[in-house]
This record gives sequence, C-alpha cells and structure tokens, in this order.
Amino acid sequence: MSKTNLTRRGVLKSGAVAGAGVALPTIFTASSAAAYTNEPTGSSVTLGFNVPQTGPYADEGADELRAYELAVEHLNGGGDGGMMNTFSSKALKGNGILGKKVEYVTGDTQTKSDAARASAKSMIEKDGAVMITGGSSSGVAVAVQALCQEAGVIFMAGLTHSNDTTGKDKRANGFRHFFNSYMSGAALAPILAANYGTDRKAYHLTADYNWGYTTEEAVKTSTEAMGWETVAAVRTPLTQTDFSSYIAPVLQSGADVLVLNHYGGNMVNSLTNAVQFGLRDKLVNNKNFEIVVPLYSRLMARGAGANVKGIYGSTNWHWSLQDEGTKAFVKSFGTKYGFPPSQAAHTTYVQALLYADACERAGTFNPCGVAEALEGFEFDGMGNGKTLYRAEDHQCFKDVLVVRGKENPTSEFDLLEIVEVTPVDQVTYDASIFGGDLGTCNPGA
Repeated sequence: MSKTNLTRRGVLKSGAVAGAGVALPTIFTASSAAAYTNEPTGSSVTLGFNVPQTGPYADEGADELRAYELAVEHLNGGGDGGMMNTFSSKALKGNGILGKKVEYVTGDTQTKSDAARASAKSMIEKDGAVMITGGSSSGVAVAVQALCQEAGVIFMAGLTHSNDTTGKDKRANGFRHFFNSYMSGAALAPILAANYGTDRKAYHLTADYNWGYTTEEAVKTSTEAMGWETVAAVRTPLTQTDFSSYIAPVLQSGADVLVLNHYGGNMVNSLTNAVQFGLRDKLVNNKNFEIVVPLYSRLMARGAGANVKGIYGSTNWHWSLQDEGTKAFVKSFGTKYGFPPSQAAHTTYVQALLYADACERAGTFNPCGVAEALEGFEFDGMGNGKTLYRAEDHQCFKDVLVVRGKENPTSEFDLLEIVEVTPVDQVTYDASIFGGDLGTCNPGA
C-alpha cells in the first residue's frame, strides 16, 4: 500500500471492514444484482482523489487535494457553498450527492502511469470508489482513464493538457474540463506574433511524454503558420532536474526563441537554468532573445520567481478573474487555506461539482446515466464563462487565458497578469482531427 499512499477520509461505509477484509466492489461480486460498479447501498458515497503527492508535479497535487476537500465540504453542506452558489445548474442542495454523504479516499500517482493505475485500481476495488478524479499529467490521465473505462466508473480528469486525452485516447467514461495543447497554440500564436514578430527561429525543449509531444506539435504548427522557423526540438526526461546540458546548445543553434514545453518543477528548473545562462540578455539575429512557456500556472510562477517576468504563456484559469464564480471560489479557498487557489485547484474543484451535479440531474450514480447528463451540457458560473462539455469527445470548450509574468508583482501570489481572454470560437476545432474512438459507456457490473 505504500506505493499508492492510499488514505481513507471519513467514516468507512456501512458494512465495510478496514484492511484485508474490505468487501469487493459490486463488479467483482458474482451474486450481486447491482446494475453498475460500486453502486452505493448505504448512506454515503465514496469518491477517489488520485493526485501527485510526490514527484515533479507534487505542488499541483497538493493544491488539487485542497480543492477536493473544499468541494466535499461544500457538497456536504459545510462552509459557504463556494461556486455551488454561482453555478448555473441548481441541482446541488448541499446534502451530499443524491442525499448520500460524500466521503473520499486519496492516492499518490507519483506522476507515474503505473503508480496512478495501481492507486486508482485499489480505490475502486478495495474502497468502493464510484468515481475517480485527479492527476497532473497527461500520461497519468490517459492510463487512469483507460482503467476507469475497463472498471466501469467515471473518470473526471484533473490537469491533463495533451490533445490525446480527449483525442486518440478518449474514452466514453472519461471527461476533461481542462483545456488542451491545441487551444494553447491557437491562443498564443497571435499574441506572440504581435509582440515578437513573425520572423523568428524557435528552439523547443520538450518533456518526454505525450503531453510534451502534443504541446510541442501545437506550438510548432501555430507559430510556423505565422512565419516562425523551428530550428530544433529536443526531448528531456520527466525526471530531469538540472537542464544546463540542454540549455547550452541553444546558444549555438541560431535560435532567438526558446519554447519550454515543460510543466511543474521541470519548468521551474529549466527556466532558471536558461536565465542563469544569460539567454534573456542575448541579442540573436538582431532580436532580443525570448522565452515562451506554453502552459503556465501560478504555482510554477511562484517557483520560478523573478525569472517569469515578461514571459508569455497560457492558462486554464486565474484567480484574478472578476466573474462571480471565480470570486466565490477564491473567497472560499482563501478563507480555508490562507492563499488564492491555483488553476490545478480550480480544475479539480469544478470537476468534483460537475460530477455531483450530473448525478443529481441524472438521478443516479450509474456511470452511463452520469455520462449522458454531462454530454452536451452547457453551464456557466464556474469561473471560465459559458462552457460546453462537447458530446463527441468529452472535452470542455471555453475561453482560454493568455498570461504574462508580471514586471512588478505585489505579492508571491500576484505573479501573472492576464493579457488576453481568447474567445472560445478561436480555440474550437473539429472533434475528428485528433482521431480516436470514444466507444460506449461501460457501467461495469
């Protein structure tokens, strides 16, 4: 159990026994008449929160878990209700989900696909989780989504930015609220052209897994379409902490832009190394050398400190937005934890509420009923403006933020400024372009 770091929160469900004697979920009980995996029969329902508590994305995982705990509090009627008060759907009543108290278990994905699958499998089989959510890696998301499809439970993805999650690897039991690589490229390109020109030579450093690949491809495609040349694209291990050996060749490449397709601690370290090498002080091709970070977060900006000043990137959400949903969430989160939430926290909080709301609207925890309630669902009041959960690929479509590191931040949390709210129409694409087969919902039992 130490590998998955599973932690039980709340009271064990009626009839369950801790340890080796935990009852098997309904999918594995031959004599059960249950209609779907882990159909709740008592007064509570268990959700599985699978986040990176260790590894390069642990900061995001910690904030995700904080947000999940806040969501459970609100769903069970505690606190001020947060975005339940601004959500356009009014199905949630603060009495749990379908009248059942919400409990949860947690697991540590370690930002590793095998570890994430193992922890999710344990939460489903041993703890009776009816839904799995979380993660801060597309490799993890794709792996856990496939597992949930096989097991017959809903997967509400956390931070996963690869096109693959709702593209070639999409599944009927999986749903993603977070934006993707294509959307980042589409939102960033016009801003980069306006500020850096259309005659640029770009060098990409890319995390060596599917998120890195699709982000590199999206940014290359969008920038090359406006006239940029890609002079090199180099893969870096997810476990890398010192990127000095990868930064040095950039200086000899003729590139005048470095694109860091890195996230979390990887981005903090690679950006720090790039600044230490003096890249931002260089004049190359008669142009000031620039750095671009396609996917930003407040947590990354805090880790990189002054190095983020003036650097452009995209983000799914930011706590400085002034819509009513954002203000309600920032107030709730800040009151509970003493600082503003990150986009990781926002995404997972919203996913928890969207799942609960879908159960209420469907009148069931049956994953196929929940999936039907989510498909084509349009909503507002959750911090991103009007949003659509597209039926064809289970991808959310909403406005995308382009941000820049602030030159004069007022605090350690005020490090990014929004420079553009890219309208959803600019980042919408045909569901078929990334391939894959959604398939049909699997209820499990």
